[in-house]
Amino acid sequence: MVTNAGMRSAFAPGRTLRQGAKVLPEHARGHNRSLLLQTLFHQGAMSRADLSRETGLTRVTISDLIAELIADGFVAEMGVREASGPGKPAILVDLDRAGHRIVGLDLSGSDTLIGAVLTLDGDIVARREVPVPEATDLVATVVELARELVADSHAPVLGIGVGTPGIVDDHGVIVTAPNFGWAGFDLEGALRQALGLPVLVANDANAAVLAEYTFGGSAEDVLLVKVGRGVGSGLLASGQPMRGSRFAAGEIGHVTVGTDGGPPCACGKVGCLEAWLSVPSLTKRLAAASDDAAREGVLRDAGERLGIALAPVAGALDVSEIVLSGPPELLGGPLAEKAIETLRARTLAPSADDALRLRMTEQGQDIVLRGAAVMVLSGQLGVS
Repeated sequence: MVTNAGMRSAFAPGRTLRQGAKVLPEHARGHNRSLLLQTLFHQGAMSRADLSRETGLTRVTISDLIAELIADGFVAEMGVREASGPGKPAILVDLDRAGHRIVGLDLSGSDTLIGAVLTLDGDIVARREVPVPEATDLVATVVELARELVADSHAPVLGIGVGTPGIVDDHGVIVTAPNFGWAGFDLEGALRQALGLPVLVANDANAAVLAEYTFGGSAEDVLLVKVGRGVGSGLLASGQPMRGSRFAAGEIGHVTVGTDGGPPCACGKVGCLEAWLSVPSLTKRLAAASDDAAREGVLRDAGERLGIALAPVAGALDVSEIVLSGPPELLGGPLAEKAIETLRARTLAPSADDALRLRMTEQGQDIVLRGAAVMVLSGQLGVS
């Protein structure tokens, strides 16, 4: 099994397998193993001969890898294919999808921390929620939530994935998370030491965009905006995550939108997108609105601010699709309509057929949990 130290390898190719750069001989076995697992993950049970044809690997290599993966508990023989001609029926193999579980944690909620036990296919089989505690009790609460989920997994845990607000470096250290008061905090190390399992920590929006790509069928060039306690976004280019030189790619929450002032933000500035668009901010302004027309005005104003913030990003990166993740009763309808109207007015499409698309995710509140599962699948098995 890959150790936690090896979990931060590059994400494996997505739905369409790509060979990429030349693989060095010392890395060939790991590459071939990931290629085989990736193929089974996306295409399901296949014979060894099928795998050889699909991956381009020799039958000897496939047989060797399958034997190793069966011994490791990641692949299982699934019986024989129904015979369609003379000869011995082929034995089918597949990921042992029930043989391991993944624990996912979502720390991005306004009022609750959510955790779940997931299958390797991203299906949730157990869920727990706890209220967001005081800052001094936050880490202990997260550890206890994870410990309860591990105990409820009823199978070996492949790893623990965590989506959290804030800027997170490639070692799982929280560079800054103003809403939690964290700065330079090694959350990944703390959880790994407390739980004795492989742990991966990432920004919640970066986790969410992985779920949208692996399980939600998004385009390969996509921007996902995650709205909850804060506002952030995750970016994929050609199916690969974009993190930035300082791990802050997609941190749009503290971009100032407009020159007309605005509400104060937790970061100390005035008029940040997060101060207009976060769930607590929107909920507060909607509660103060006098009637339905005023409430629609609040939502359209927030949508316009979102469009202003996203237009230069969408134009610079030429993304084909923007996905919104958060409460649909807030983000859908007038807010989304005004956001796409503003975006299209401020960007240039090559043609009418290439107009930028904006939609709500269909994964609901589970998107960060499922993204946490993709993080673990990629880190431990090379699957995404």
